[in-house]
Amino acid sequence: MKYSILTDRGILRETNQDNCMAACPDGNSCFAVVCDGMGGAKAGDVASEIAVKIIADRIAAAWRKDMSNESVIRLLESAITAANVTIFDKAAEDPAFAGMGTTVVAAVVIGDRLVVAHAGDSRAYAFTDRLTQLTKDHSLVQDLVDAGLITEAQAAVHPNKNYITRALGVAEKVEIDFSEFPFAENEKILLCSDGLTNFVPDDKIAEILASEDCDGMAQRLVAAANENGGGDNITAVVLMK
Repeated sequence: MKYSILTDRGILRETNQDNCMAACPDGNSCFAVVCDGMGGAKAGDVASEIAVKIIADRIAAAWRKDMSNESVIRLLESAITAANVTIFDKAAEDPAFAGMGTTVVAAVVIGDRLVVAHAGDSRAYAFTDRLTQLTKDHSLVQDLVDAGLITEAQAAVHPNKNYITRALGVAEKVEIDFSEFPFAENEKILLCSDGLTNFVPDDKIAEILASEDCDGMAQRLVAAANENGGGDNITAVVLMK
């Protein structure tokens, strides 16, 4: 397995509050984490950096190539919970970091199995011959869509579209969603922040993921977001066989 990874501040933002990490511990497996920080430039940077480091370090330290899905879920839950507590405590101790938090989406691929964990509106997608969103945003507009109060089209331009309902560090406990999927030989997994999905339509993301030039895939996704305005920090991680 291999991966393509890039984070970029975009065209309009002065700092990058996104953080990411990916690794392939062996030829048959990979894991990745994407976090999108919030709470002011400095605080957002700190929150996402803490989360990525803790989650990635804990996954790497406990990695076994024969882990079951249940073991992976327990590991992800422990790692993300630890990140949440660390961010929450730091925000409580230092007024400079008050209110900071971060989204998280993490994926673990072992052989023909995929486990995804997330909180917030950073997303995971799968691509074979079409693009499929694997996560559901934890956001105000998603709740309104689910309740039938607005349409997907209205959600895309809603004034509160950036209001998320779950994040690491904003409370002592965080609710995490876990999903399990099969992973096919020719499949690609995309983890990304909303700086990609808010500026690049699904058909363009699918077009880029369909390319056989895998090494520069994250770079091309980020470039597409910047070409369309680059109004937010942009992060893309692609896992593939």
